[in-house]
Amino acid sequence: MTKSKIAIVVETIIILALVGALVFFLNSSKKSESGLSPEQVSQKVINYINEKFLTGDTKANLVSIEEKGGVYALVIEIGGKEYTSYATKDGNLLFPEGINLNPPKPKEFPKTAKPDVKLFVMSFCPFGNQAEEMLMPVVNLLKDKANFELHYIFYSNYASGYPDYCYDKENKYCSMHGIQELHQDIRELCVAKYQKDKLWDFVKEINAKTTSQDVDSKWEGIAKSVGIDIDKIKACVKNETSQLLAQEFQLTSSQYLVQDPTRHNGLEKESISASPTLVINGIIYDGSRSSEDFKKAICSAFENPPSECSQTLENPQTGNSGGSCG
Repeated sequence: MTKSKIAIVVETIIILALVGALVFFLNSSKKSESGLSPEQVSQKVINYINEKFLTGDTKANLVSIEEKGGVYALVIEIGGKEYTSYATKDGNLLFPEGINLNPPKPKEFPKTAKPDVKLFVMSFCPFGNQAEEMLMPVVNLLKDKANFELHYIFYSNYASGYPDYCYDKENKYCSMHGIQELHQDIRELCVAKYQKDKLWDFVKEINAKTTSQDVDSKWEGIAKSVGIDIDKIKACVKNETSQLLAQEFQLTSSQYLVQDPTRHNGLEKESISASPTLVINGIIYDGSRSSEDFKKAICSAFENPPSECSQTLENPQTGNSGGSCG
């Protein structure tokens, strides 16, 4: 089952719960069961989801279960993503989504002298490219007053694997939009490492003039046009790709605090799998995407905001910036 189909299945479960009666009956009997153990309830829930909603190789798996608010809270993994559901202790009712009537307030970003700003993208994800375009005016405004970094999202065992999507035959490092996207991710990491002052100009030109089907043949001309040392980048790609891939995979696999848990199924922490994801001083940003919104969020993370934070930024025309890849 594809990721989009998995998302539709989960959304369907949630919609049925909310529009119907907010409840699924886990058995057809009217006889009440009481005092079931967490293991018994979790097995009943997992079996119910797998039998009623999932087909093929896609299966629901239990991540954890705990008592919360008089019910059992279950974290369930489906297709690589985790969802929180709730079941009564007698094992009769399942609430695929809990509505917190006292939701936590979004977190404030920790304040530092020089905020750390990481934007995680895929180099040919259109929503990631839009986020890059939105962030560029902020980078130009604040320059070296904040530490801006571009990072990249890779999956394991993606699509048809090596060599069309994955770097290695073990299919550990793969890119959603194909192998040329992965190549470009590495080149951009190399530019960031050896000619950081050229990175954003390079990214902007790549976004405007190439695709995931032709970037391997076009990147050199674009790199030369913005003053990048081609030989240095080629040497980096040849000698450092494995190291850079491992570094990026470790970064995206780490758990980050989220700014607004209500946007993450109530979870306080998440790893990074969607392009774009903006992380400010270690916290995943959950606000609106625009240059001005990005600027305000980053400026809120300064101990002493610079005068540039008082400037209002116009937003580049990038179309719908609310989606994501992943």
